[in-house]
Amino acid sequence: MKPPVAEPGGGSASDSTAVCEPNGSGLARPTGRPSLKTVLLALLCSAAWLASVLLGGFLDCGTEIHRIALACHILALVLSFGAILVLDWVGLLWLLGRRDVDDTRRLESAAQPLIWGGLALLLASGAMLRPDLSSPLTQIKLLCVLMLMLNGLALAQTMKQLHLLPQGTLFTKVATGLRVRLLVALCISQGCWWTSVLVGLLNSTLRRWANG
Repeated sequence: MKPPVAEPGGGSASDSTAVCEPNGSGLARPTGRPSLKTVLLALLCSAAWLASVLLGGFLDCGTEIHRIALACHILALVLSFGAILVLDWVGLLWLLGRRDVDDTRRLESAAQPLIWGGLALLLASGAMLRPDLSSPLTQIKLLCVLMLMLNGLALAQTMKQLHLLPQGTLFTKVATGLRVRLLVALCISQGCWWTSVLVGLLNSTLRRWANG
């Protein structure tokens, strides 16, 4: 059996909730299930999303507050979506063999506060924008936001396994299961983000035409 792999900070692979074991088809095979912490965070994110949707359905804060909320909404989008774009771009470069896995790990750790802080601000400001919940486009956007948060939690669990890999590990040397999970998370992230942004721009344009 392979000895425990040292983690940054002095821990070992055996201390993690997701352990990597040898596998003939790749460098490591991820094992383990989502931790209780991940499940609780998923419930918390879902509750926060639901509260934002319910408040947005009947909360009318007036014109001035609406403008401030819109500015905060745009700022939150820049923070979270901008960080996601950079993180996913570096991940893509690692996939192509042009970056080291350690670059992805360091950037992911630094970007987490921006991403989650931006998402929290998106929920808070979105509740004050009086969204049209009867609109199919708005419903798609809201579902995309929920998927983004849940996908982020699942990706964080996967990144714990990625942190166990030695420095210099190529994407092609990672176990097939872990590669698939990373690619699926990347596709969900970009798909949901771009859908949310485009729907938001379309809704804003339609609202201006209706008010004009």
